[in-house]
Amino acid sequence: MLGKRIRLFRNRKGLKQKELGEMVGFMGKTSDVRIAQYETEARTPKDDLIKQLADIFGVTPRAITVPNIDSYLGLLHTFFALEDEYGFKISTDKNGLPCITLDEEHQAYDQIAPMLMTWYSQYSKLQQGELSRNEYDNWRYNYPNIKPTTGYVRNAISDDLDAELQDALSEEMKKRGLL
Repeated sequence: MLGKRIRLFRNRKGLKQKELGEMVGFMGKTSDVRIAQYETEARTPKDDLIKQLADIFGVTPRAITVPNIDSYLGLLHTFFALEDEYGFKISTDKNGLPCITLDEEHQAYDQIAPMLMTWYSQYSKLQQGELSRNEYDNWRYNYPNIKPTTGYVRNAISDDLDAELQDALSEEMKKRGLL
C-alpha cells in the first residue's frame, strides 16, 4: 500500500520518478530507480524520507504511510486511503449522521460490494439472534472462508492475488460446489 500511495501522490503532483528522486537527493541514474523501488515496495523508505516526500507532495506523512488505526487520526487516514484506492466515500444516512458508502462507478465496486453484503448478512444474523457473538467473530476472523460439510476451512486466496485470478478461482470453486 505504501508504494501505491507514493505513486498516487507523485502522479497528483505531475512528477516523473526521476524528478522526484532528484528532489529528495538521489542523483544520476539512481534517482528514478530508487523511486521505482519504493513504488513497487522492493524497498521501504525510512521515516525521514517519508517526511521529505510528504513535504514535496504537500501532505502529511500519515497520508503516505499505511495508516495506524490505533489512533483516531490513523483511522481517519485509513478512510482516506480507502477512498483513494477503493472508491469509499463519505455520506450521511437518513438521520444526517456520517457514514461510509461505496462509489458504484468505481472500478473496485463489483469486487467489494458483494463482500460487504456478505458481511452485512452475517451482521444481520447476529443482530437477529441467529448467530452468537462468538460465531460472528469466528466468521469475521476467518473471512474469506469456504464452508464444506463440516466446519470452516480457511480459503487459500491471498489478498495479494490480482482480481482476475480471484475471479477465476471463485468460478472454478462454484462449479465444484465449494462456494
